[in-house]
Amino acid sequence: MCARSKYRQHENREFMKTIAIIPARLASTRLRRKMLRELAGKPLIGVVYGTVRSSPLLTDVIVATDSEEILSVCRDHGWKALMTSPNHRSGTERVHEVATRESADVYINVQGDEPMIRPEHFTVLIEIMKDPAVQVGTLMTPAADVDIANPNAVKVVTDLAGRALYFSRATIPYDRDGIRPCYFKHLGIYAYRRAALDRFVSLPESRLEKSERLEQLRFLENGISIHVGETPFDSVGVDTEEDLQRVIRILTKR
Repeated sequence: MCARSKYRQHENREFMKTIAIIPARLASTRLRRKMLRELAGKPLIGVVYGTVRSSPLLTDVIVATDSEEILSVCRDHGWKALMTSPNHRSGTERVHEVATRESADVYINVQGDEPMIRPEHFTVLIEIMKDPAVQVGTLMTPAADVDIANPNAVKVVTDLAGRALYFSRATIPYDRDGIRPCYFKHLGIYAYRRAALDRFVSLPESRLEKSERLEQLRFLENGISIHVGETPFDSVGVDTEEDLQRVIRILTKR
């Protein structure tokens, strides 16, 4: 068994205003116009929006885009969307812009290319954020064999308190003696306090962030802890045509 979730269950059940923000660009490189590719009869962004909206724990769900076309599609379907700057270098920067316009206790960054996100993911993530000391939260799940050596599946290692030690596209931890360690795949969903978002955008792109092309490493390199909760529910990000077809096969079986 690879159970490692160590975050504490908090008794404070006070209401937290929680907004989920879905950054959505049209100018994807590996899969052209992927946000508008059809999946289960809807554009990809619509599938993600609908799943996120189904969580009863969220106060609001907003698509944050720099594309007039995506904005138009969202409005035609009744999906709440805001136009944001085309100059953002990352989804986190786009989430920060929305945070300057919409007040909340917690902001959740949901990747627009994660159609297999589930309401259960928000349950775990919001539980982490009930600790007022936590500035950034995210999720992990036991890695499937196919993902352990896959550089597109980001791995994470944590300390005994559930704080991230490192994220990498490499296979971590290294299995030197053939003991088969537990590998955990990072899921691309984050929760932030406004102060953490303000700090993120004030910092330059970090050395490790540039090397791995993983923006969450900017937090770690600057001493900002990321608390990681464990979920049994995997997710498949859509970055390539192969990913899209894999998700279609999974959803068809369901």
